[in-house]
Amino acid sequence: MNVFEKLDAQIPLSDEEAMLLESVQALARDRIAPKAEHHDATAEFPWDNVHGINELGLNAMFVPEAYGGARLSYVAYLACVREISKACASTGIVWATNFHGMKPLIDFGTEEQKRRLLPRLAEGALGALCITEESAGSDATGMKTRFTPDGDDIVVNGGKIFITNGDVADLYLVFGKWSGIDDPKKAISVLILEKGTPGLSVLRKEDKMGHRASSTAALSFENVRVPRANLLGQPGDGLRILLASLNKSRPSVAAHALGIARAAFEDAVAYINERRQSGKRIIEFQGIQFLLADMATDLAMCEAWLWQLGRRIDAGEQDFGVEASMLKMRASDLAMRISTEAVQLLGGYGYCKDYRVERLMRDAKITQIWEGTNQVHRQLIGRSFIERQK
Repeated sequence: MNVFEKLDAQIPLSDEEAMLLESVQALARDRIAPKAEHHDATAEFPWDNVHGINELGLNAMFVPEAYGGARLSYVAYLACVREISKACASTGIVWATNFHGMKPLIDFGTEEQKRRLLPRLAEGALGALCITEESAGSDATGMKTRFTPDGDDIVVNGGKIFITNGDVADLYLVFGKWSGIDDPKKAISVLILEKGTPGLSVLRKEDKMGHRASSTAALSFENVRVPRANLLGQPGDGLRILLASLNKSRPSVAAHALGIARAAFEDAVAYINERRQSGKRIIEFQGIQFLLADMATDLAMCEAWLWQLGRRIDAGEQDFGVEASMLKMRASDLAMRISTEAVQLLGGYGYCKDYRVERLMRDAKITQIWEGTNQVHRQLIGRSFIERQK
């Protein structure tokens, strides 16, 4: 066994979870991966992949049993994200966004909200997380979407950009500012908006470098009336909910990036074991072995950190924000570096669409940008070491 086979064999899964992961691996290998090139070229939304995921009941794995789910460990979820993303990064983020968008409902929703909405998620509904605006990217306090109370309703006006699943979602977790609260941090609030609500419209779908089959949309909210019953927490609870949810979603983004990185690494290793130059296989050149050693070591350490942090989250730890930032930053940087090196190792072939490393390189880039740019994560990590002055 090579080092990665040993690592995979040590992922802390129950027997039930291990069996599910085998089913996910089969789905990824037999159904998702063969169509990834087509979905990338056409930018068609991968509905068949979503149906396959729903046939396995994967949405149910993060929904409590009381609401129609079959909850499994966070580590099992991370392992599934990585396997699906390895086969098709677009499909990986489409599915992972269900967790990103709806986990706050699970953690902060009322009993009535959970009973009304979570069974839909468990049955396969798609979710969307709506934070980013033209004036609010890494700094969420700059958002301008407005929530105005009106009797039993909340009237929403504004817009969002770069929303994964924005045109296909059934449930939207929307962040905005509560009218009447002047403090930009204390004003942030969050609600659930349901598909088909009058006033919600899709302005456009983005034409992207990578993740082309994952729809990314700009949304408009024009006098959208949402029942007050769909507000999560109280007015002003949004920033607290946002930060808590991002800490849980960032390891998932790392798993997604590591799926891309593992795919690129395996493709490169397979190629240099077969391709010959000057009478030798490319992998037999010492310079190539040094490059391979550096990539393999960094990838193994990052994957080990993924499973270690996943275990801590399953154990109930709450204070892991810096560790989540470290993991997201390093995994996404690594996905970009390994996919770039894979293109280089394949030479001219790596630059052609006949080989998937070209797609993997394009898919890797966004992982350094979304869920907080890596520059922001470096700032978060660095300032965590500032000692308070006495």
